[in-house]
Amino acid sequence: MNMLPLWISLKTAVSATFLAFILGVAAAKLMSVYQGRFKSVLDGVLILPLVLPPTVVGFLLLVLFGRRGPLGQLLASLGTTVIFSWSATVIAATVVAFPLMYRTTLGAFEQVDRDLLDAARTMGVPEGSIFTRIIIPLAWPGIAAGTILAFARALGEFGATLMLAGNIPGKTQTIPLTIFFLVESGERTNAAIWVLIIIIISLATVTGLRYWTNRQVLSNRPGKGR
Repeated sequence: MNMLPLWISLKTAVSATFLAFILGVAAAKLMSVYQGRFKSVLDGVLILPLVLPPTVVGFLLLVLFGRRGPLGQLLASLGTTVIFSWSATVIAATVVAFPLMYRTTLGAFEQVDRDLLDAARTMGVPEGSIFTRIIIPLAWPGIAAGTILAFARALGEFGATLMLAGNIPGKTQTIPLTIFFLVESGERTNAAIWVLIIIIISLATVTGLRYWTNRQVLSNRPGKGR
């Protein structure tokens, strides 16, 4: 049994989660302090990939990164392209995983006590230090949860990946794509094996999140550790 789809899926999910983490935390930080009139619109745009069908997201990415698209032409001028490559699988997975990372992190930031931040500012603590030494530690459980959910979403991405990266064995063929095309070709037994593999990985991810969350709740209870 060729295990390349497992390797491609895992390295794609890890790479996409890393990018979604950076972009999601940065976007959440900006949106947590932005109070302009277009905040609702911007928030809607940022979570749009979460509510749009994956094939629609994939089509929009194809328009952007295609040879006639603005980003595609820019990349072509630099002598490179991303469509139908492993980089395209990472881009597609990052885009669909980003809203989970962003929204979960934003919710965690909004739960931080504003009075605590105001007190730090009153004492002259720089904004950068407030973010790294107060906000991040207090919001970390939510950030970690968003990271795990983003990984699970990136691992299961199908529609946008197929549109932007195609189904190239050994290059862009992730586990979801493998399952789809095995079923299409009548190889249901092999498809079932891959379904079991991705269920195990996803279940382990979600169970790990649940276990870690429970540990955090227990450790933060009053009187714990006395």
